[in-house]
Amino acid sequence: MIVFDLKCSLDHEFEAWFRSSDHYAEQLAYDEIECPYCGSVDITKALMAPNLRAKGNRSQQRHPAIQSRDGDEAASGGNNPGGTFGVTSLPKELQSQLDEVLKNVRSHVEENCEYVGDRFPEEARKIYYGEAKERGIYGEATLEESDELSDEGIDVFPLPLSRKAGRSDA
Repeated sequence: MIVFDLKCSLDHEFEAWFRSSDHYAEQLAYDEIECPYCGSVDITKALMAPNLRAKGNRSQQRHPAIQSRDGDEAASGGNNPGGTFGVTSLPKELQSQLDEVLKNVRSHVEENCEYVGDRFPEEARKIYYGEAKERGIYGEATLEESDELSDEGIDVFPLPLSRKAGRSDA
């Protein structure tokens, strides 16, 4: 996954995640990227600060993750407790609607996928390489583990919203 800072023709800046630069270019060409503030599809890349963090310095904190069963791309900003989904600020009404949608995504995953906890990387690999039954799973992985899975071609993405109260899983 790759994240780009984007802006629309009205200078609204926002962040979006893509499977690759090619997927970004394809979605841009077909006007599939919309400004979350005004709905404009006249989008360009904004200036971005480079991420200079060395691989060895990555956090080992475990993050919620889910394996995609059908390869669909998710535009997720990660487990952002503010619920902003990668956007730095939204009008209250839009933020409320977005929070509701993300809550529904989270509920759908929890109701339809198997929680595998910190065994997520291992289970995702088993499914990908045909060593385990194909099914939707979710659990926890470090940023490094998520990157390794992506490097192997295994589709994973962070789950939106914080954990359910009283539950130690993603």
